[in-house]
Amino acid sequence: MQITVLDDYQDVVRQLDAFELVRDHSVKIWNDHTVDEDVLAERLKDTEALVLIRERTPIRAPLIARLPKLKIISQRSVHPHIDVAALSARGILLCSDMHPGKPSYATAELTWGLVLAAMRKIPQEVAALKAGGWQSSLGVGLRGKTLGIFGYGRIGGVVAGYGRAFGMKVMVWGRQRSIEKAQLDGYEIAPDKATFFEQSDVISLHLRLVDQTRGIVTASDLARMKSSALMVNTSRSGLIQTGALEAALALGHPGMAAVDVFDSEPIIAAQHPLLKMDNVICTPHIGYVEKDGYESQFTSSFGQIVAFCEGRPMNMINPEVYVKSS
Repeated sequence: MQITVLDDYQDVVRQLDAFELVRDHSVKIWNDHTVDEDVLAERLKDTEALVLIRERTPIRAPLIARLPKLKIISQRSVHPHIDVAALSARGILLCSDMHPGKPSYATAELTWGLVLAAMRKIPQEVAALKAGGWQSSLGVGLRGKTLGIFGYGRIGGVVAGYGRAFGMKVMVWGRQRSIEKAQLDGYEIAPDKATFFEQSDVISLHLRLVDQTRGIVTASDLARMKSSALMVNTSRSGLIQTGALEAALALGHPGMAAVDVFDSEPIIAAQHPLLKMDNVICTPHIGYVEKDGYESQFTSSFGQIVAFCEGRPMNMINPEVYVKSS
């Protein structure tokens, strides 16, 4: 089968143990990123199986209509970037391992790394030391501080546990189901959203980006945060109103931010206002990008293609397509 993998930024897919699953197939891997429909149509014109790395490239109806040989798209996790109806209309199967009940520990670990880095000013101290200086700033410890978890799902629950282990007071806000689960796990629930933003020393966002959560963090929410507080976002940029975080940081409420996600990715040539702010730590959407996570992701994605070739497709999102063609 002709397999194409898009957006392998670090050129690591062929180095994974999981690649052995498709070693006998013809595999084309692209290391750059493009959303140009003409370029993608040319690259994918002979593709039978398309492997996507999470949500890096949107696959919409106009592009799908130009891929005559495509039989299956294989990926892992949620799929808001894919027009499933357009796939189904053309008889193309989407397989995606939703890994129920399995949090992304890699994302939770990065979240906590960003919390420590920002509060203790680790990047600034490393840079100062390399420049010949010594102890250029005064960081802040976590014990006794309040960690606000906005969205107590799989990852939010893990990060809350890290906060508890570090001696922080953990306070949760979110939808009713999140609140009920957090209460069962023994965490304090904020009396309201305003109090949550006012009292937290660190806020970490752990919500899915859907219509109901887009822009759920507003400029007025951010303005309520302490001048010493830290906003952390390793979930989705769209959870915060466009431009609100940059404006709030410039005004000093919150005092710091650490982000791993942006409205438009990848960010090339440092063209984003947050990258120019001294009170912000930015990472290039690496929350889920680590070796064990990649092995698990591509074992799923390549395994779904192998299963399809063997006539036993799994993790089908639009199974009616396979039923009709079998």
